[in-house]
Amino acid sequence: MGTPRDSREAQAEEILDRLYEEYPDTTISLNFSNRLELLVAVVLSAQCTDERVNEVTAELFEKYRTAADYANADEAELAEDIYGITFHNNKAGYLTSTGETLVAEHDGEVPDTMGELTDLSGVGRKTANVVLQHGHDVVEGIVVDTHVRRLSRRLGLTEEDRPERIETDLMGIVPEADWQQLTHLFISHGRAVCDARNPSCAECVLEDVCPSSKRDHDVDLASGEAW
Repeated sequence: MGTPRDSREAQAEEILDRLYEEYPDTTISLNFSNRLELLVAVVLSAQCTDERVNEVTAELFEKYRTAADYANADEAELAEDIYGITFHNNKAGYLTSTGETLVAEHDGEVPDTMGELTDLSGVGRKTANVVLQHGHDVVEGIVVDTHVRRLSRRLGLTEEDRPERIETDLMGIVPEADWQQLTHLFISHGRAVCDARNPSCAECVLEDVCPSSKRDHDVDLASGEAW
Protein backbone atom coordinates (compact mmCIF):
# COMPACT_ATOMS: atom_id res chain seq x y z
CA MET A 1 0.00 0.00 0.00
CA GLY A 2 1.36 3.41 -0.91
CA THR A 3 1.65 6.50 1.23
CA PRO A 4 -1.65 8.44 1.55
CA ARG A 5 -1.90 11.44 -0.76
CA ASP A 6 -2.26 13.96 2.08
CA SER A 7 0.96 12.66 3.63
CA ARG A 8 2.73 12.97 0.31
CA GLU A 9 1.43 16.51 -0.12
CA ALA A 10 2.85 17.45 3.27
CA GLN A 11 6.13 15.72 2.40
CA ALA A 12 6.34 17.58 -0.92
CA GLU A 13 5.65 20.92 0.77
CA GLU A 14 8.40 20.37 3.33
CA ILE A 15 10.88 19.26 0.68
CA LEU A 16 10.19 22.23 -1.58
CA ASP A 17 10.39 24.71 1.29
CA ARG A 18 13.85 23.48 2.19
CA LEU A 19 15.12 23.27 -1.38
CA TYR A 20 13.86 26.77 -2.22
CA GLU A 21 15.99 28.02 0.67
CA GLU A 22 18.98 25.90 -0.35
CA TYR A 23 18.89 26.80 -4.08
CA PRO A 24 17.15 30.19 -4.36
CA ASP A 25 18.45 31.06 -7.82
CA THR A 26 18.38 27.72 -9.62
CA THR A 27 17.12 27.69 -13.20
CA ILE A 28 17.67 25.99 -16.55
CA SER A 29 21.36 25.52 -17.36
CA LEU A 30 21.12 25.22 -21.14
CA ASN A 31 22.20 28.29 -23.12
CA PHE A 32 19.77 29.68 -25.70
CA SER A 33 18.51 33.02 -26.97
CA ASN A 34 15.26 32.05 -28.73
CA ARG A 35 12.69 29.27 -28.91
CA LEU A 36 14.35 27.41 -31.78
CA GLU A 37 17.67 27.35 -29.96
CA LEU A 38 15.90 26.11 -26.83
CA LEU A 39 14.20 23.32 -28.74
CA VAL A 40 17.45 22.22 -30.38
CA ALA A 41 19.38 22.36 -27.10
CA VAL A 42 16.81 20.26 -25.26
CA VAL A 43 16.72 17.65 -28.03
CA LEU A 44 20.52 17.44 -27.89
CA SER A 45 20.51 17.18 -24.09
CA ALA A 46 18.82 13.77 -24.02
CA GLN A 47 21.29 11.44 -22.27
CA CYS A 48 23.95 14.13 -22.55
CA THR A 49 25.20 16.69 -20.05
CA ASP A 50 24.06 20.29 -20.32
CA GLU A 51 27.70 21.37 -20.16
CA ARG A 52 28.55 19.38 -23.26
CA VAL A 53 25.47 20.64 -25.08
CA ASN A 54 26.42 24.24 -24.32
CA GLU A 55 29.90 23.64 -25.70
CA VAL A 56 28.51 22.29 -28.97
CA THR A 57 25.69 24.79 -29.45
CA ALA A 58 28.00 27.78 -29.02
CA GLU A 59 29.12 27.20 -32.63
CA LEU A 60 26.05 25.36 -33.84
CA PHE A 61 23.76 28.34 -33.26
CA GLU A 62 26.07 30.57 -35.29
CA LYS A 63 25.76 28.27 -38.31
CA TYR A 64 22.11 27.23 -38.03
CA ARG A 65 19.92 30.23 -37.26
CA THR A 66 16.50 29.29 -38.63
CA ALA A 67 14.27 26.24 -38.96
CA ALA A 68 14.99 26.34 -42.70
CA ASP A 69 18.72 26.02 -41.97
CA TYR A 70 18.07 22.70 -40.24
CA ALA A 71 15.55 21.60 -42.87
CA ASN A 72 18.05 22.23 -45.66
CA ALA A 73 21.09 20.88 -43.84
CA ASP A 74 23.10 17.95 -45.08
CA GLU A 75 22.40 15.37 -42.40
CA ALA A 76 25.94 13.97 -42.37
CA GLU A 77 27.40 17.47 -42.06
CA LEU A 78 24.99 18.32 -39.25
CA ALA A 79 25.95 15.10 -37.47
CA GLU A 80 29.57 16.19 -37.70
CA ASP A 81 28.66 19.62 -36.36
CA ILE A 82 27.16 18.04 -33.24
CA TYR A 83 29.83 15.37 -32.86
CA GLY A 84 30.49 14.77 -29.18
CA ILE A 85 26.79 14.78 -28.38
CA THR A 86 25.49 11.32 -27.50
CA PHE A 87 23.72 9.64 -30.44
CA HIS A 88 24.76 12.53 -32.68
CA ASN A 89 23.78 10.72 -35.88
CA ASN A 90 20.24 10.06 -34.66
CA LYS A 91 19.88 13.58 -33.32
CA ALA A 92 21.03 15.08 -36.60
CA GLY A 93 18.15 13.24 -38.22
CA TYR A 94 15.74 14.55 -35.58
CA LEU A 95 16.88 18.12 -36.20
CA THR A 96 16.58 18.02 -39.98
CA SER A 97 13.15 16.41 -39.73
CA THR A 98 12.04 18.92 -37.11
CA GLY A 99 13.27 21.78 -39.30
CA GLU A 100 11.23 20.44 -42.19
CA THR A 101 8.09 20.15 -40.05
CA LEU A 102 8.51 23.64 -38.60
CA VAL A 103 8.88 25.13 -42.06
CA ALA A 104 6.04 23.14 -43.63
CA GLU A 105 3.49 23.34 -40.83
CA HIS A 106 4.41 26.21 -38.50
CA ASP A 107 5.91 28.95 -40.71
CA GLY A 108 9.31 28.18 -39.24
CA GLU A 109 8.20 28.91 -35.68
CA VAL A 110 8.28 26.64 -32.63
CA PRO A 111 4.68 25.70 -31.74
CA ASP A 112 3.18 26.35 -28.32
CA THR A 113 1.06 23.27 -27.63
CA MET A 114 2.00 19.91 -26.17
CA GLY A 115 0.46 18.01 -29.08
CA GLU A 116 2.24 19.98 -31.78
CA LEU A 117 5.57 19.77 -29.99
CA THR A 118 5.40 16.03 -29.35
CA ASP A 119 4.65 15.52 -33.05
CA LEU A 120 8.17 16.74 -33.81
CA SER A 121 10.99 14.22 -34.26
CA GLY A 122 12.88 13.45 -31.07
CA VAL A 123 10.47 15.42 -28.90
CA GLY A 124 8.72 13.64 -26.05
CA ARG A 125 6.70 15.05 -23.20
CA LYS A 126 9.79 15.98 -21.17
CA THR A 127 11.30 18.04 -23.99
CA ALA A 128 7.94 19.61 -24.81
CA ASN A 129 7.45 20.65 -21.18
CA VAL A 130 10.83 22.40 -21.15
CA VAL A 131 10.08 24.25 -24.39
CA LEU A 132 6.63 25.28 -23.20
CA GLN A 133 7.89 26.50 -19.83
CA HIS A 134 11.01 28.35 -20.93
CA GLY A 135 10.04 29.27 -24.48
CA HIS A 136 6.35 30.10 -24.19
CA ASP A 137 5.89 30.67 -20.45
CA VAL A 138 3.30 27.88 -20.41
CA VAL A 139 3.37 25.40 -17.52
CA GLU A 140 1.38 22.34 -18.49
CA GLY A 141 3.25 19.70 -16.51
CA ILE A 142 6.44 18.76 -14.67
CA VAL A 143 9.69 17.93 -16.43
CA VAL A 144 10.79 14.49 -15.22
CA ASP A 145 14.45 13.93 -16.01
CA THR A 146 16.80 11.43 -14.40
CA HIS A 147 17.28 13.60 -11.30
CA VAL A 148 13.57 14.21 -10.78
CA ARG A 149 12.88 10.51 -11.23
CA ARG A 150 15.56 9.49 -8.72
CA LEU A 151 14.74 12.07 -6.06
CA SER A 152 10.98 11.66 -6.31
CA ARG A 153 11.31 7.95 -5.61
CA ARG A 154 13.91 8.31 -2.89
CA LEU A 155 11.92 11.00 -1.11
CA GLY A 156 8.76 8.93 -1.08
CA LEU A 157 6.75 11.13 -3.43
CA THR A 158 6.03 8.30 -5.87
CA GLU A 159 6.50 4.60 -6.27
CA GLU A 160 6.24 4.77 -10.04
CA ASP A 161 9.16 4.18 -12.36
CA ARG A 162 7.97 5.52 -15.73
CA PRO A 163 8.44 9.29 -16.20
CA GLU A 164 4.86 9.84 -17.36
CA ARG A 165 3.45 8.19 -14.24
CA ILE A 166 5.90 10.00 -11.98
CA GLU A 167 4.79 13.27 -13.54
CA THR A 168 1.14 12.41 -12.89
CA ASP A 169 1.87 11.59 -9.23
CA LEU A 170 3.82 14.81 -8.71
CA MET A 171 1.18 16.95 -10.39
CA GLY A 172 -1.33 15.49 -7.94
CA ILE A 173 0.56 16.50 -4.81
CA VAL A 174 2.51 19.62 -5.80
CA PRO A 175 0.82 23.01 -6.32
CA GLU A 176 0.85 24.07 -9.96
CA ALA A 177 2.77 27.22 -9.02
CA ASP A 178 5.72 24.99 -8.08
CA TRP A 179 5.69 22.64 -11.08
CA GLN A 180 8.37 24.42 -13.07
CA GLN A 181 10.72 25.15 -10.23
CA LEU A 182 10.48 21.66 -8.75
CA THR A 183 12.47 20.33 -11.67
CA HIS A 184 15.27 22.86 -11.23
CA LEU A 185 15.40 22.31 -7.48
CA PHE A 186 15.61 18.55 -7.84
CA ILE A 187 18.25 18.81 -10.56
CA SER A 188 20.38 21.13 -8.43
CA HIS A 189 20.05 18.90 -5.39
CA GLY A 190 20.66 15.76 -7.42
CA ARG A 191 23.87 17.18 -8.85
CA ALA A 192 25.15 18.68 -5.61
CA VAL A 193 24.11 16.12 -2.99
CA CYS A 194 21.77 13.30 -4.00
CA ASP A 195 24.06 11.52 -6.42
CA ALA A 196 22.81 8.36 -8.13
CA ARG A 197 25.35 6.00 -6.57
CA ASN A 198 26.87 7.88 -3.67
CA PRO A 199 24.40 10.35 -2.13
CA SER A 200 25.82 12.58 0.61
CA CYS A 201 23.05 11.92 3.13
CA ALA A 202 25.02 13.30 6.07
CA GLU A 203 25.22 16.69 4.30
CA CYS A 204 21.65 16.71 2.97
CA VAL A 205 19.11 19.29 4.12
CA LEU A 206 16.41 16.65 3.60
CA GLU A 207 18.14 13.87 5.53
CA ASP A 208 15.67 13.83 8.42
CA VAL A 209 12.61 13.68 6.16
CA CYS A 210 13.99 11.31 3.53
CA PRO A 211 12.73 7.73 3.86
CA SER A 212 15.71 6.49 1.85
CA SER A 213 18.38 8.09 4.02
CA LYS A 214 20.74 5.50 5.43
CA ARG A 215 24.42 5.07 6.09
CA ASP A 216 24.72 1.88 4.09
CA HIS A 217 23.52 2.66 0.56
CA ASP A 218 22.70 -0.79 -0.75
CA VAL A 219 20.98 -1.54 -4.02
CA ASP A 220 17.23 -1.17 -3.78
CA LEU A 221 15.94 -4.68 -4.31
CA ALA A 222 12.67 -3.58 -5.84
CA SER A 223 14.08 -1.48 -8.67
CA GLY A 224 17.69 -2.58 -8.93
CA GLU A 225 18.70 1.06 -8.60
CA ALA A 226 21.72 1.98 -6.51
CA TRP A 227 20.58 4.26 -3.72
